Amino acid sequence: MTARPSLPPLAALRFPPLPRALHPGAWWLWALAMATAAGRTTNPLLLTLILAVCGHVVVRRRGDAPWALAFRMYLLLGAFIVTGRVVFRIVFGGGQGDTVLLTLPQIPLPAWAAGVRLFGPVAAEQLLGGFYDGLRLAVMVVCVGAANALANPKRMLKSLPGALYEIGTAVVVALTVAPQLVESVQRVRRARRLRAGGRKGPRALRGILVPVLEDALNRSLALAAAMASHGYGRTGRIDPATRLITGLLVITGLLGVCAGLYGVMDATTPVYLGAPMLTAGLLVAVAGFVLGGRRLRRSRYRPDRWRAGELAVTFSGIAAATLMYLTSQLDPAGLYPSLTPLTWPELSVLPALAILVGALPAWLAPPPALTQEEPEPKPVSTAKEPAA
Repeated sequence: MTARPSLPPLAALRFPPLPRALHPGAWWLWALAMATAAGRTTNPLLLTLILAVCGHVVVRRRGDAPWALAFRMYLLLGAFIVTGRVVFRIVFGGGQGDTVLLTLPQIPLPAWAAGVRLFGPVAAEQLLGGFYDGLRLAVMVVCVGAANALANPKRMLKSLPGALYEIGTAVVVALTVAPQLVESVQRVRRARRLRAGGRKGPRALRGILVPVLEDALNRSLALAAAMASHGYGRTGRIDPATRLITGLLVITGLLGVCAGLYGVMDATTPVYLGAPMLTAGLLVAVAGFVLGGRRLRRSRYRPDRWRAGELAVTFSGIAAATLMYLTSQLDPAGLYPSLTPLTWPELSVLPALAILVGALPAWLAPPPALTQEEPEPKPVSTAKEPAA
């Protein structure tokens, strides 16, 4: 008799995480933390690294839903922001610097437009300053686009508190417009390709724009009808006094938060307008949100829960932002390259490590659950049919 092969112990087995949709709040917190890290630097090397990290995470962890296809549009929007910022520096005077690259014909302006210059000398310092600022803003926009590509907006709406339900509904509908437009453009272009549409370039714009707008309008109406049939926006009865108190608490709390933020960022303001005012404003606003949420009665069939994957994604983004903040306090010279005099940007170890920590969700987050699986190709039979 042959002995059976021994089975490996359970401890040696490594089970991969099951595909599931991550909580949208975790993706948004990670993306906002990465955007915060991008806002702490103008170094193009670090900003390019953040862009690569966001793109890598999106490629590995996005699904096949319509909103997951809009990341390319945010990349194009970021490129437009960078180009527009550089062109703005060239048109409205970019000659403040010692290194003049070229001199354009300057357009004279009337006396009331003193201080504004059209064209003229173009310096490298001004062009690089515009490029750095535009790249920072573009990377922050791409981080928000990564959140839109990874997070499910409908599940995000279910996770909002009751007081923000109406506002959250409007925000979710607004966020789904761009992915729906991208999907409509792809569907219309695919249909034109199947119908052998020969027009290209500006001539094909009319044949694409009208069907895209019609399709987007129809889908918006269908979404509104579906949300109305499911009871979105339905509120319970509330007396006018409670409504007035809720509004006063929310508005007073938000004003306190604004005053507290101004006091924290400005060192010349009194001490009581800083952290104490910010804390008091947050408490009052939270009290208003809790009181306003009582007028909504919603039931959840499957509430979204935070598991190990959500915590890992959130902590990786917060760790990246925290390390970037520590770098700005310890070595700010590496985060902001000098323009006068011109110096090459340097890549330090600590900020690079902080950004690479933000790439951990590409492996720590569970794979997405696909909704549209491609059918397997059927084998083609090569046997000849008998003659009739």
